[in-house]
Amino acid sequence: MTLRLTPEQDEALAALAAAHRVSKHEAAVRAIEDAALRSGHRDRVQALSGEGRDRYAALLHRLSQ
Repeated sequence: MTLRLTPEQDEALAALAAAHRVSKHEAAVRAIEDAALRSGHRDRVQALSGEGRDRYAALLHRLSQ
C-alpha cells in the first residue's frame, strides 16, 4: 500500500513519530488504530445514550417540568 501525503501531513506524521520515538510507519498505524477505537467507542456511547433516552423518556420529561 502507498500512502500519499501532502508535505504538511508528512511533517505532522514525522513530528508525531518523533514525539513517540517510533517510525513514521508505526506512528501511522497507531494513529489509525486509535481513531478506530475512538470511533467505535463514540458509536457505542451514542447507541447506549439513545437507549437510555428511550427507556427513561417519561421520567426525563417529568424531571424537566
